[in-house]
Amino acid sequence: MKPAPFAYVRPQAWSEALSLLRDGARPLAGGQSLGPMLNLRLAQPGRLADLRHLPDFAGVVLADGICRIGAGTTHAAIEDGAVPGRLGAILAGVARRIAYRAVRNRGTIGGSLAHADPAADWVAVLPAFDGVAVALGPSGERRIPLAGFVCGVFETALRPDEVLRAIELPMLPPETGWGHWKFCRKPGEFSKATACLLARPGARSRAVLAALDGPPLVIADADALLAAPQAEAARVVAALDLPDPWRAALARTALHRAALAAKEGK
Repeated sequence: MKPAPFAYVRPQAWSEALSLLRDGARPLAGGQSLGPMLNLRLAQPGRLADLRHLPDFAGVVLADGICRIGAGTTHAAIEDGAVPGRLGAILAGVARRIAYRAVRNRGTIGGSLAHADPAADWVAVLPAFDGVAVALGPSGERRIPLAGFVCGVFETALRPDEVLRAIELPMLPPETGWGHWKFCRKPGEFSKATACLLARPGARSRAVLAALDGPPLVIADADALLAAPQAEAARVVAALDLPDPWRAALARTALHRAALAAKEGK
């Protein structure tokens, strides 16, 4: 299949990008999700606005204990250590398990999050860090808690006239515990269940269960899961009332294994 005809525009300033968005253009970052949709004609925009050349769209800036990651930062850059410290080590571990290196070279953290596929890695992981998505619209920047950014399947809290500009995450102490587990039958396949748990010293543990055909489930207080991983994972998943027993089993396993890994301080 070939995509339906469309116009291609490369804005050089954020104001120009927002103007194009208001006129109905579809934003393009790495194109690793949008490209196949265009080829299958599941998406047929009249115009694409390529955001890759905008200032500060990619890159990492540290200030006052906050790491600001440009929405156009590739998975590969994160895998290769663009983010420093314990936070960077955790994000690099997530990034290196996204699809294949060829995909990671072009796919972006912001594109993945804004696409809001329930099985996407950043959709499943970023809410654990208690950070914000930075949206840019006509009135300037707006910060949206990552725990509520993805509202449904391919649905986010972005307004029609906004574009995702960056993600801001707090830096983490070296002793922060982390657990992450996802089920794929083969490398590069979409996950059937993903869970992660972040255990910060002096703060409540935070967990996420995702890739279950809906928005991620954020467990803002996961201390009970950390204390009794198997029993608490079973309780959480039972409350979801998943229709397929095999999916429930994967969800329980994901939460259980993520909690065990965090408990071991990985």
